[in-house]
Amino acid sequence: MSALAPTLEAFFTERLIAQRRASSHTIAAYRDTFRLLLAYVQRETGKAPSSLCVEDIDARLVGRFLDHLEVERGNDARTRNARLAAVRSLFRFAALRHPEHAALIERVLAIPPKRFERAVVSFLSDEEVDALLDAPDRTTRLGRRDHALLVLAIQTGLRVSELVGLHRGDVVLGTGAHVRCTGKGRKERITPLTATTATILAGWMDEQQGTPATPLFPSTHRGSALSRYAVTAIVDRHAASASERYPSLRSKRVSPHVLRHTAAMRLLHAGVDSTVIALWLGHEQVATTQIYVHADLTLKERALDRTTPIGSVPGRYRPPDDLLAFLEAL
Repeated sequence: MSALAPTLEAFFTERLIAQRRASSHTIAAYRDTFRLLLAYVQRETGKAPSSLCVEDIDARLVGRFLDHLEVERGNDARTRNARLAAVRSLFRFAALRHPEHAALIERVLAIPPKRFERAVVSFLSDEEVDALLDAPDRTTRLGRRDHALLVLAIQTGLRVSELVGLHRGDVVLGTGAHVRCTGKGRKERITPLTATTATILAGWMDEQQGTPATPLFPSTHRGSALSRYAVTAIVDRHAASASERYPSLRSKRVSPHVLRHTAAMRLLHAGVDSTVIALWLGHEQVATTQIYVHADLTLKERALDRTTPIGSVPGRYRPPDDLLAFLEAL
């Protein structure tokens, strides 16, 4: 009998923290996975988590746990796959400490992730961007803060966690204006600023004042950095206001991540190569950036126009007759 508790504790302290130096977000995600798994196993077997053995958690039980996440907890396939990735990581670690359970561990590692449909990314048009940026009341301090935050988010495509982590010292103005941030995997990157964005940030920083360690976008009460939820609420509030001027926004769920998608699409429309966009956004793999190519109908229509026969007029096919148009629409 091999106790699970010391293996799980060593997985966090030795593998994740000491060896991999995993971020606090990764540790929290893995922690939550095993809290859910252990609670489920206790419910199924009646054993307390501290009394469990490695052999108590086999592939069949892990499979039932994954079904429980989807059916009873309402998790989608992405969340299920993330939980499975954490479990598989633990069992790969356990294989080194408990070779006597190699067959059981191999069966758990063989559980495949679930395939899922990838939704087309949502992004804002130029007109919708203008309406959103006009929404904050810039006669107030909060309105000027929100406007600067929205401009920076749409121009740079920073993740919401990167936005709230910015300090005054991370912004470099003047020649070669840019912003520094630490993104996923603790990778630091530098994103250039346009003259307009630099001017807006300069005005906001002059008004706010503070040291290089002062949060760039502080909250109203304690002066601490905005939380991720506060940024989401800011975007929601101004998107609702902007939808009164531009009704198409009502059909879109505008979130901080949609602003990131918007930044990527604006770069793509400007003719920037996808490899550069991947570096700009801090993507680990260039393939991640291809979702924007798939989402952009304009680029596809341009590609279609380039394939038209010589001497023909580029454009979409238009049926020459009403009856043919009816048949085409079927």
